[in-house]
Amino acid sequence: MKDSFRQRMAWLHTWCGLACGWLLCAIFLTGTLSVFREPITRWMQAQPALPASTEAIVLTQAEVLQRAARYLAATAPDASLWGMDMPRHEGDAIHLWQAGSRSPAIRQAAMDPRTGTLLPVPWGRHTEGGRHFMAFHYSLEAGLAGFWVVGAMAMGMLVALVSGVVVHKRIFQDFFTFRPGKGQRSWLDAHNATAVLALPFLFMIVYTGLAIFYTSYVPLPLHAAYGWDDNAFSQFQGELSPKTPLLRPRTGKAAAMHDLAPLLRQARALTGSPASRLIVERPADTSMVIKILGRTPDTGTSRRILNEAGSVTFDGVTGAVLDVKRSDPADAHSAKDIHRVMEQLHLVGFGGWTMKWLYFFSGLSGTAMMATGTLLFTIKRRKKSEHEFGTFTARVYRCIEALNVAAIAGLCIACIAYLYGNRLIPADLPDRATWEIRIFFYAWLATLLHATVRPPVRAWMAQLSAGALLCLGLPLLNALSTAEQAWTYASRADWERAGVELTVIGFGLALAFSAWQVRRGWSGRATPAVKT
Repeated sequence: MKDSFRQRMAWLHTWCGLACGWLLCAIFLTGTLSVFREPITRWMQAQPALPASTEAIVLTQAEVLQRAARYLAATAPDASLWGMDMPRHEGDAIHLWQAGSRSPAIRQAAMDPRTGTLLPVPWGRHTEGGRHFMAFHYSLEAGLAGFWVVGAMAMGMLVALVSGVVVHKRIFQDFFTFRPGKGQRSWLDAHNATAVLALPFLFMIVYTGLAIFYTSYVPLPLHAAYGWDDNAFSQFQGELSPKTPLLRPRTGKAAAMHDLAPLLRQARALTGSPASRLIVERPADTSMVIKILGRTPDTGTSRRILNEAGSVTFDGVTGAVLDVKRSDPADAHSAKDIHRVMEQLHLVGFGGWTMKWLYFFSGLSGTAMMATGTLLFTIKRRKKSEHEFGTFTARVYRCIEALNVAAIAGLCIACIAYLYGNRLIPADLPDRATWEIRIFFYAWLATLLHATVRPPVRAWMAQLSAGALLCLGLPLLNALSTAEQAWTYASRADWERAGVELTVIGFGLALAFSAWQVRRGWSGRATPAVKT
């Protein structure tokens, strides 16, 4: 009975893992990369260093923001919203933006935070950056349909994890066993080791990924309590969130903006952190509101999982405080706190860089587990076909081989092609961020087509080698296009952008080693034909 149950679990593990494995490799690798979405975005924005200042007087932050407000008033007087984003790093610019204006003036601008001088346009490159990897991770960049597909893949992964634990009787003992050069046995050892190494992480990351979207994947309880109209979710969130001031309609009466200096001081006193963003709603109107958002607490020194920024909302004309949101509100709802903890556990919004690197390597281990699992299937079937698909078995096995190549090596090429597109597409090209994402998908599709027309071994060698060359060549392309390199970033203590290039080089070396191993193991051999 036990053997029969284990055999059924083995069948479930094999086919559930294979059916979900290709997309899960992509979902997990892009999720792993999105751990460093902010550094990737900064690298892709490629904002130059601020020019040497010729101004004799350095302005205060409040004075610079007053200049920014005057610029926005001159270029977008009819806008419904003005925004000013403070620099997050030394040498960054203040970014200005507006929404709702009918003016043909530019919708974004950059300003020197020392002098209030406008910087050349475009200042850096408009890009989705690391946010693309995050969006692909939870929706495949395919909207609602992709969102549901990812949810189904996550459920499939939970099934594969549980059945895998049942199947492997000596799973923890096998973690310490690796026999290189033993063919199928070596691949199984690698599959077991990477699975056990990240097993707690894998259960946590999949469960929290499903749990944070609980109202979307399991909507019936929400609709049972709040009805089926479109406002059900908004009503639910409104009960969990602290009350905010009601939006006041535009009156049409002109009014001057309150001086920003005292508002910035008061906001810092109330939130305990300097400003990270300033938003002006309905500017130049008597209903004007100014919202100042504080910086998120340093997650590297905080002992808390929940590290949210506070904010203060002012009357834009009188300067009266309308609302205060603290980073640790005493009246928070426990249900909402549980959801926020789930979010932070999944998005690694705590623990600083140490925790990010731990998630990164755990994610790579999980990706390797899925990749070795899909490879194990084809390695077994090369030796002995089980004729699962009748007369189509050989063709199905060939398709599986091609999907393996595209899902593993091809995805690596697509990711690095996305970074190449960022440097090769002109900085002033309209809609350039969309073209970067298109390059990602075009490159991935090209690797799938290549894998279908080339023998599997040659496809593996070609794509792993191409990925290695692209990774190792990226620093050269960056130097030619921006005159920046890893050591120039490091010389300015810009370890985020330096880390991106060094990590890409690390991926390049790993892909080169993999290509060498494939060539070493299979060079000169013909791929065994599948007997049907």
